[in-house]
Amino acid sequence: MNRRTFMQSSALVGAGVLFNPQFLFASAEFPVVRVSAAKRNFQSKSVDQAISEFAKNVKDKELSWLFQNCFPSTLDTTVTHKMDGGKPDTYVITGDIDAMWLRDSSAQVWPYLQFANKDEKLKQLIAGVINRQTRCILKDPYANAFYGDDTKVGEWKTDHTDMQPGVHERKWEIDSLCYPIRLAYHYWKTTNDTKPFGTEWQQAVKTTLKTFKEQQRKQDLGPYKFQRTTQFATDTLSMAGYGNPVNPVGLICSSFRPSDDASVYSFLVPSNFFAVVSLRQAAEMMDKIAKDQKTANDMTALAKEVEAALKDHAIIDHPKHGKLYAFEVDGFGNHYLMDDANVPSLLSLPYLGAISVSDPIYQNTRKFVLSASNPFFYKGKAGEGVGGPHVGKDMIWPMAIIMRGLTSTSQEEIKTCINMLKNTHGGTGFMHESFHKDDPKKFSRSWFAWANTLFGELLWKTYQESPKLLA
Repeated sequence: MNRRTFMQSSALVGAGVLFNPQFLFASAEFPVVRVSAAKRNFQSKSVDQAISEFAKNVKDKELSWLFQNCFPSTLDTTVTHKMDGGKPDTYVITGDIDAMWLRDSSAQVWPYLQFANKDEKLKQLIAGVINRQTRCILKDPYANAFYGDDTKVGEWKTDHTDMQPGVHERKWEIDSLCYPIRLAYHYWKTTNDTKPFGTEWQQAVKTTLKTFKEQQRKQDLGPYKFQRTTQFATDTLSMAGYGNPVNPVGLICSSFRPSDDASVYSFLVPSNFFAVVSLRQAAEMMDKIAKDQKTANDMTALAKEVEAALKDHAIIDHPKHGKLYAFEVDGFGNHYLMDDANVPSLLSLPYLGAISVSDPIYQNTRKFVLSASNPFFYKGKAGEGVGGPHVGKDMIWPMAIIMRGLTSTSQEEIKTCINMLKNTHGGTGFMHESFHKDDPKKFSRSWFAWANTLFGELLWKTYQESPKLLA
């Protein structure tokens, strides 16, 4: 099964759906769709307490039901946690695909980090994700997804790239190396625990730096290329597997987007912004924890170089929206104007700490992204939001609506986003990869844990900061 799996359903669907009268809600209107306690992969007292608190204080029963289903989805259905050689080890699948994406796994456990200091088991689970990601990066920094079994050979074994056992897919995406740094940095800042950041992790950081520099393509095209025999043009790269040419201006090539679709121009702007943040976070860790000033300085220097190149090459003048950030550029002056639903996206830049939400260029970009000027913004009877080429025309991604809410400073807009999500789960009680703009019961991926957990993050943040919006 690949990420293009499509489902159309009006029935209640979920991973291991069981009916159990012990849940908070069990009625014809809000039937039990969360996995029963006995079947959950991992149980967290702090997460369950958050669910109980939300249900007690939020009057909207449908939102309480959705929070109960979505927020623990990653823990309930996708994690496998154990101790390996005295160290925590956590394998995290995306949901309906038995593989661990570096991006998805980081994002899936991210909302639980706020509970780590009062939940030792949860803290160890997150440390286990960091440890597992370290092993993955050292195995192949150009791969985006891995198996739990290092000997497994999967469905993409015939891809024209340097595939090896244990690798599910080898699509080079900048964010695959940024997300593990984001998780590691904030884990450290939250818990003060440095145990996951020993010699192997430090080597993974150095490998990340090396990979980023290779993909600036200053001297040559670098060691990575990729082609796939496929009917989908977005699943392979042109030009003998290197993609369209770029002018080496200091930006970093990302052959694929966070959607796992091929980039048109390899300088993917949101991912380069993310790289600047990640390089500085890793530099601080290498300085403070590893006492490796040279690597820290090299990472800081690269961050400055990429940041300067973004200012020089990523900003364009739009005839309607003014100065805004392009989605992709090539360094020759060409640019692609759009936004995609996956994260990092242009819309998500403040969420990732890459730019201030008040930045005027970001605000112009936001208006562009959430308008008909964006070729992948869809509006219909069911809702409106950003989609992308990955699933196809007229398919809106809940993740993009969630990100709109998480980056908004408008109470009205946040409430609109939450209501739209409440009205488009297709009767399932879960978020999906995408839904049709006119019919939310036509959706892709019934079991997509990142979207579920991210929606839980939005609801919990709103509950803490503006509970009246949930009334």
